[in-house]
Amino acid sequence: MAGKIKLELSSDELEMVVDALEADMEGYLESAREARGANNRDDHVTFTEAASRIQPLLSRLQDLIED
Repeated sequence: MAGKIKLELSSDELEMVVDALEADMEGYLESAREARGANNRDDHVTFTEAASRIQPLLSRLQDLIED
């Protein structure tokens, strides 16, 4: 696992990062759906994995906003 870094963000900056990650994840999920529809299993797996890697970070950041 990569080393940890400490980063300070304003609440507005945190919301911008969350919005960007949500858009990125949705793009990957849409690409996965398209790949599945085109019977392209390799791309479907790749895009689904990318979205699944974003989800835990997105959840952690969303929890910070809600606190």
